[in-house]
Amino acid sequence: RFLRILVASAGSKRGIEVGSASGFGAVNMGMAFERNGGKLITVDIDARMVALTREHIQKMGLEKSVEAVEGDALKVLPALEGEFDFIFIDALKQDYLKYYKAVEAKMKPGSLIVADNVIQSADDMQDFLSYMEKSPDYDMQIVRSSMDKNDGMAVIYKLK
Repeated sequence: RFLRILVASAGSKRGIEVGSASGFGAVNMGMAFERNGGKLITVDIDARMVALTREHIQKMGLEKSVEAVEGDALKVLPALEGEFDFIFIDALKQDYLKYYKAVEAKMKPGSLIVADNVIQSADDMQDFLSYMEKSPDYDMQIVRSSMDKNDGMAVIYKLK
């Protein structure tokens, strides 16, 4: 629901999700993209997860707002065309910076970047967190999103 609120409140129109899992996040974000007249592309390397995501997207009637793509995100992301204004990263923690770098030039000013599991997995993504924290092009705030898991998300705003 937090992701749905972020997408809706930012008025995001073109989004990317790296790491679909079962499609729960894609469905929630997809509802907001549908309201905004936009579209989400969700990418996962696991064929079973992509099939499950597609099933959930279809059950919710979000086929026009969410596209599930099977493939290695480090190959799929650079091939995406156009600009994006939202990205949610929740895949291999040590590759967060690689995923973001693959689309950084396609993220327009005012974009939101959301990275999951940044408290529990901070050591695995230190390069990503450090990059966002030190760059004058981004404002970052870490929010605790789960008391049960003692974990949270980085919410990052692209300034320029």
